[in-house]
Amino acid sequence: MDDLDFTLLQILQEDATLKVAEIAEQVGLSPTPCWRRIQKLEEEGVIRKRVALLDPVKLQVGVTVFIAVRTNQHNAAWVKKFSAIVMSIPEIVEFYRMSGDVDYLLRAVVPDIAGYDAVYKRLIEKIELGDVSSSFAMEQIKFTTALPLQFAMRSEAAARSAKENKS
Repeated sequence: MDDLDFTLLQILQEDATLKVAEIAEQVGLSPTPCWRRIQKLEEEGVIRKRVALLDPVKLQVGVTVFIAVRTNQHNAAWVKKFSAIVMSIPEIVEFYRMSGDVDYLLRAVVPDIAGYDAVYKRLIEKIELGDVSSSFAMEQIKFTTALPLQFAMRSEAAARSAKENKS
């Protein structure tokens, strides 16, 4: 990847609905080479998918709940079962295995406390959990799906420099 690829990624992170011609104009390429670069980034898995970001309030799921789960079950069978259960609950939109005091952190979106209670009951009826602690977000102060690209850019520049020094 080069600086042009990183610029393409930044543009696409901001608005993936732009036409290739518009993106090409912003980066100083003609549409065909621009399209080829985007296709290559998709083929390499750098661009995983393009999606629409929806407004949770307008879709009646404006309450965000962070669910911290602790368990004393640390075996592959339990993890597989727990993962399958979490994946089957559409209100849970993020799922992480953690280090530290919490084993798993889930993020759910629900319409209200009763909606969360229904999620909680579905979760605990299907699997034994050691401790579940939930926190409701009072206000969303920052939200972005855009990843910081400066670290990859530095890494790529260092790799190019090392390659040039070997030559």
